[in-house]
Amino acid sequence: MADANTTERGTDVPDYFHGYAVVGLVAVLGVLFVAAAFGAGRLLRPVVPTPEKLLTYECGVDPVGEGWAHTQIRYYVYAFLYVVFAVDSIFLFPWATVFAEPGFGGVTLVEMFVFLGFLAVGILYAWKKGVLAWT
Repeated sequence: MADANTTERGTDVPDYFHGYAVVGLVAVLGVLFVAAAFGAGRLLRPVVPTPEKLLTYECGVDPVGEGWAHTQIRYYVYAFLYVVFAVDSIFLFPWATVFAEPGFGGVTLVEMFVFLGFLAVGILYAWKKGVLAWT
């Protein structure tokens, strides 16, 4: 005869959903904690708007001109290239550990050269477009 907590297949349903219930409870408590902190901050802070407080802060210097500033696209390209190489370095560390395991040497070596080939194509493209030249 089946236990009260088991189904006909024999799996324990309450234990299966218990993990999800814990995650849901922690998420709800986290949202409530953040809402309570924001609510307490709104209730406890002093509200005294002055013209000085409403000014844009620029390192202690009074703002001059409009708030719109043009940023050159090359800075975004530098940031993108940095992200590419950061991902490259993150991929290299696990590769080095797998390469040391027996039986993975040849396959992981080929995979790494394919990956480095993609990176080389990206670097050559950036170099050809003149992104890497400082002006």
